[in-house]
Amino acid sequence: MTWKRNDEESLQAADEVKRQKRIKLAIYIGIFIVFQIIIITTMSLTVMKVKTPKVRLGNINVQDLNSIPAISSFDTKFTTQIRVKNTNFGPYKYDAGIVTFLYQGTTVGQVSIPKSKAGMLSTKKVDVEVSLSSSALSNSNLGSELSSGVLILNSAATLTGKVELMFIMKKKKSSTMDCTIAFDLSSKTLKSLQCK
Repeated sequence: MTWKRNDEESLQAADEVKRQKRIKLAIYIGIFIVFQIIIITTMSLTVMKVKTPKVRLGNINVQDLNSIPAISSFDTKFTTQIRVKNTNFGPYKYDAGIVTFLYQGTTVGQVSIPKSKAGMLSTKKVDVEVSLSSSALSNSNLGSELSSGVLILNSAATLTGKVELMFIMKKKKSSTMDCTIAFDLSSKTLKSLQCK
């Protein structure tokens, strides 16, 4: 009888040990699954989230700026940088594009942006030389604006490309530029540059 009781007790103890091990294993698997869900959620909300790259004009260095208010005419040459800022965790490969410079909606000059890529979390800088002229304008407001001593122009561009994440996921993104440039005609310098 004593043996029988000892066998039953040892079997119950062995079953209890097995049950405890299964509970521990289930807890470890549960913790692992929760941990994986947290990692995947964090990755998808930060690293895998694709933001639209930004295209902006950099500092403008005026080389030449001539204006004749009496005949509503101006021409200018300057150097600037076109900056493509990529805040994604993967490169942004974009196609060639064109930056258009406008006076009250009319094109006064253009410059091309070559096909390239902005690396992960970096800014691609392209140096350009710009020549603008009022020869295409037939606007009567130009003469009075030139007489005021300030010339206001706009620049616009759209770049289309793809952001590549983890070498497998590609997401199409279009970047747009909308900048307002003000030149001081008396000092022949840049007065202000604002980009949205």
